[in-house]
Amino acid sequence: MPHSPVLFRRLPALALSTALVGALAMPLATQTAVAQEAAPAPAVSAPGASQTYNPPSFAALARTQVDTVVNISTTQGAPQGAGRSAEGPDTPPGSPLEEFFREFRNRQRGEGAEPPSGGPHGGMPSMALGSGFVIDPSGLIVTNHHVVADASEIAVTLHDGTRLPAKLVGSDAPTDLALLKVESTKPLASAHWGDSEAVQVGDWVVAIGNPFGLGGSVTAGILSARARDIQQGPYDEYLQTDASINRGNSGGPLYSTDGGIIGINTAIYSPTGGSVGIGFAIPSSIAKPVIDQLKDGGKVRRGWLGVQVQRVTPDIAESLGMEDTNGALVTSVAPDGPAAAAGIRQGDVITRFGDKTVEQMRQLPRLVASSAIGSTIPLGVIRGGKPDSVPVLVGELRNEPQQVAMAGSSGLPRSAQPETRSVLGLKLAPLTQGLRETFSIASDVEGLVVTEVGDNSVASERGLDLGDVIVEAGQEPVNTAADLDARINQARDQGRKTLLMLVSRGGDLRYIPLPLEEKKG
Repeated sequence: MPHSPVLFRRLPALALSTALVGALAMPLATQTAVAQEAAPAPAVSAPGASQTYNPPSFAALARTQVDTVVNISTTQGAPQGAGRSAEGPDTPPGSPLEEFFREFRNRQRGEGAEPPSGGPHGGMPSMALGSGFVIDPSGLIVTNHHVVADASEIAVTLHDGTRLPAKLVGSDAPTDLALLKVESTKPLASAHWGDSEAVQVGDWVVAIGNPFGLGGSVTAGILSARARDIQQGPYDEYLQTDASINRGNSGGPLYSTDGGIIGINTAIYSPTGGSVGIGFAIPSSIAKPVIDQLKDGGKVRRGWLGVQVQRVTPDIAESLGMEDTNGALVTSVAPDGPAAAAGIRQGDVITRFGDKTVEQMRQLPRLVASSAIGSTIPLGVIRGGKPDSVPVLVGELRNEPQQVAMAGSSGLPRSAQPETRSVLGLKLAPLTQGLRETFSIASDVEGLVVTEVGDNSVASERGLDLGDVIVEAGQEPVNTAADLDARINQARDQGRKTLLMLVSRGGDLRYIPLPLEEKKG
């Protein structure tokens, strides 16, 4: 079945031609009002209840908050270099976002259409529009990182039409947040943070922004869901809303009905690029601490453990003798990191961080990142099937982790083919110097190298590939086929259905649970 064209996307800032930018640069007060009070909707009776519900009017909120929301225009020099820009973030090959952003960038470059006079093909800088909001009367403005990334010039247009140059105070790509500063002769109307943790699914929310250059647009909806992970970064915990959010809304505020900002509108889920009622906002519980750090020092400092982790699947839980899939499985430990110093080991399952339960793997990076650097946090771990507690001194993250994908090889040269052994749909061989050179395997990696994967095998279904190195099986090192046989027999004697393999690929380690029974048919 072909994949659906519906895509997650961070909202690209709205790129405009020079003529359209000029038309939209008029004072916002003269633009068509889009926040007019609507006629009261008829009362709706809940089934089986005598109480009636009248949707509220958002006129008061719009009237008091529209002055705090600004339009942001940026200029990027042409041609654009590599890296994330206001056109949207880079995406890895094979990502469902790749097709969308390629299509969007092609449209902006004029590919497939006659390039406009003075446009990108004419060597002129490109321009884009986004949204933001004043969070301090002194002129501090919050927006998205991707709205202002790589901008050579940034300008802010207030609701009364005043246009001010802005400078970048600081920006944080992992959370897609940025802080700007403008100088004004008078204090600016400012918004205030709300409590995203207090808003419940089903509560009314309101967005104000600059969709398609139409500044001061107000839309309303409900909070549709919480803690959405849309795989845009390591700290995803988006609020989902059906309030209309479109291109140009990037960086604009999402309000609760009491007028507090509970989110920053950032992404949509759409087959067309327009709103289909699924939008995403960075919750204020994540945004406020980041913005506070940017305000104080222009950068964000995050806690660091020095571990790589992966999700505990049902197969992995079964192979480890765990009753549930809670926790984060440690695949590797940085030798010079805090976790190594505390005695955390590869194969440990981290189930608690301080007083917080780690129910899902993706919770751990956020908990660690937000913890105080230099603080001592007790980690709850499962080791060898038994619970334990390990205190860890939290370090400081210096570089954001990069995920590197390694493409599979199509075949092994005959001259490099050693003596192999077939096990569970794999052909395995001891590591030799020739195999290390063939597959670029580091000298410090030991184990059995995969020289062939059966086309219809369970190993193929689990993602094992040519050149992978099986480092451990059943959490014990394996260097020979006899070692692997012993681990398989031990697992079967214990009644296990799967054998947990620690696999090295391109220097990255990952646990893969491999079924002990081959496929039939």
